[in-house]
Amino acid sequence: MYYEDTDAGGIVYHANYLRFMERARTEWLRSLGCEQDALRNAHRVMFVVADLQVNYRRAAKFNDSLTVGVAIDALKRASVILNQSVRRDDIELCHATVRVGCIDADTLAPRPIPALLHSELACEH
Repeated sequence: MYYEDTDAGGIVYHANYLRFMERARTEWLRSLGCEQDALRNAHRVMFVVADLQVNYRRAAKFNDSLTVGVAIDALKRASVILNQSVRRDDIELCHATVRVGCIDADTLAPRPIPALLHSELACEH
């Protein structure tokens, strides 16, 4: 944990957990061989957070080493529901259920997840 992520008391600011989760989703997709800019350029799709429920359980502090997890809860035609957790060792500090929707990069309208990625996500589920 970096000083810039904390408030004056050395406690991680609540909105920063969302940034950590966003980064974890990006790295998770990358680990599946999927770059978001390539999806936009080749398939004209982007992913957006459509719904988010967050439960803050305990505080993270300056210099904590955190792990952020990503797991598929449900895979639909044009969205995926993810469970994410932020942990310090085996203590869950924050948990979120995130529904990420696939949209057309030009019209911003909902659209199906590209077939190849959908298949890859189905294997992860």
